[in-house]
Amino acid sequence: MRNGDGDIAHMREEYDSRRRYLVENLNRIGLTCFEPKGAFYVFPCIQSTGLSSQEFCERFLREERVAVIPGDAFGPGGEGYVRACYAASMKDIAEAVNRLDHFLQNLKERG
Repeated sequence: MRNGDGDIAHMREEYDSRRRYLVENLNRIGLTCFEPKGAFYVFPCIQSTGLSSQEFCERFLREERVAVIPGDAFGPGGEGYVRACYAASMKDIAEAVNRLDHFLQNLKERG
């Protein structure tokens, strides 16, 4: 069993790994995203999709069953972005990335 400091260090390493994985994969599939230094959220740019933040979130939820928060919920400067949480298992994060990639590919195919 880990002591308190070991638990905290392990947890920090896990979240760092999840954050890096998510940011790297968002950038790989075409959504510009900077790596945050705190919190459990990333804020990728979805402007390349041509959808508003609201429309993106509604369609992503309906079509791929993944929820993200529209960036404009955080003020007018958030339009064109979505907030995604990485306080989930690596399995769930990887599945969400796969679904997002599928969603983006479908958007491109539909023009």
